[in-house]
Amino acid sequence: MDDLDIILEEDEIESLDIVRREIVYKYAYLNDDDRYVLCWDHARYMNHSFSPNVVSTVYEIEFASRDILPGEQITCDYASLGIDEPFECEPEEGTSSTVVMPDDYLHRYKEWDELAREAFKRLNQVDQPLRHLIRPEFVDRVNAIAEGRAELDSFITLYEDE
Repeated sequence: MDDLDIILEEDEIESLDIVRREIVYKYAYLNDDDRYVLCWDHARYMNHSFSPNVVSTVYEIEFASRDILPGEQITCDYASLGIDEPFECEPEEGTSSTVVMPDDYLHRYKEWDELAREAFKRLNQVDQPLRHLIRPEFVDRVNAIAEGRAELDSFITLYEDE
């Protein structure tokens, strides 16, 4: 999430012409308030993988979960985005899954938490040129986790109230 991202209500999207509406639905994601977020930057081009190289956190930031090679796509697991309907995917090497389901987060959150824990261990060991974009309300918590002074909040906490 970035201050330049556009946040839209569904009725705003539905009032758009068909071309713009399709673009919003294709590239935006639903946030915790059921509003659509259209990223202003290249985040909108992130693709899905069942073995992603980026992991989301409850702190509205994502981390590389492993080294990303030059020319390699940036990928996340779309199940972590809180989808409402099944999402068909191309088959991937190393997995038999081809559909992201709306309740996948119930089955995958421990895996994502572990990826995030490992990424936090490297946070202070690797240059972080975008660190200044961490939201002020999360900075102390993110630093405490990276320094081993606090435990990571589980990804499942984003969905506990649903």
